[in-house]
Amino acid sequence: MLERRKTAMYKIAVLAGDGIGPEVMAEAVKVLRAVEKKFGLEFEFREGLAGGAAIDVHGMPLPESTVKLCGECDAVLFGAVGGPKWDGVESRLRPERAILGLRKHFGLYANLRPAVLFPPLIDASPLKREIVEELDLLIVRELTGGLYFGTPKGRDESGGKVRAFDTMTYTEHEIERVAHIAFKAAQKRRKRVTSVDKANVLETSRLWREVVEKVAAAYPDVELFHMYVDNCSMQMVINPGQFDVILTENTFGDILSDESAVLTGSIGMLPSASLGDKQPYLYEPTHGSAPDIAGSGRANPIACILSASMMLEYSFGASDAASAIKQAVTRALNGGYRTADIYSGKGRLVSTAEMGDIVVDYI
Repeated sequence: MLERRKTAMYKIAVLAGDGIGPEVMAEAVKVLRAVEKKFGLEFEFREGLAGGAAIDVHGMPLPESTVKLCGECDAVLFGAVGGPKWDGVESRLRPERAILGLRKHFGLYANLRPAVLFPPLIDASPLKREIVEELDLLIVRELTGGLYFGTPKGRDESGGKVRAFDTMTYTEHEIERVAHIAFKAAQKRRKRVTSVDKANVLETSRLWREVVEKVAAAYPDVELFHMYVDNCSMQMVINPGQFDVILTENTFGDILSDESAVLTGSIGMLPSASLGDKQPYLYEPTHGSAPDIAGSGRANPIACILSASMMLEYSFGASDAASAIKQAVTRALNGGYRTADIYSGKGRLVSTAEMGDIVVDYI
């Protein structure tokens, strides 16, 4: 996390994307404008195309002009990409390649996904109240290695039979750097790291466990626990309150973070940050583009708004402004305001834009 600059002028690349992306992004920008006035910050929002929107204009999901734009900014705020319109394009041109390309290009190797259950939404969780009421965890997922990026990968055919293959690979350095981020995060929380692997089967997991134990020695104030991924996925449902920081590799982290999102009652509530060794970092809600509700005003903008809050904290060192956003969201929920995904018949059902306005009012 950075210290706030003396002259607080920040350039933010805004990549709204597809589906509900532009709708939730508009509310996040609206909230940032309110913070700008109250905390003496100054933002320059620079819009770019990514995902399907970029395919329609440039024929590719991540054009060079967008990469250049992001490189000229202090942070990237990302909406969501994808939709049935682009399902037929070849793999290398799929809208999702935009986010993968940005992570790879800027070396964003650590994905931070907090999963916190806001008390007013406890009944929205599929778990019993007594199980989920203490849910407050942070998943630190390695983001640029493992199966998603390992080579060789592909498919071939021999004797009339098709074979597909992916390669999981990790280096000591890749594991070490993301482990440091997890332990540092734990020092600011409840000082517990649970490292998740499959060391009873996978060679990469055995290396993962060895390296994490070496890194842990530098953080004597943090407790380290190891857990197999299958057990972890079960424990998150049985007793999620036992977890503080979960550290894991790319594929396991993808699965576990989506599981944690469900525990909170709606994936529309959860932000994320992708960090590296240098700026710009990237911030995005964990939900998808939800094309089935795009344009209906039913999307929940809170995940995108909270992603902007993480941006203020991790990229700009504006922890006071970040806290103000989180407090405003909490007050809105305490006031009974609900978008469709978290509405249970109680409180007041509001649209995407109305929820943004309410958060702004509380700021």
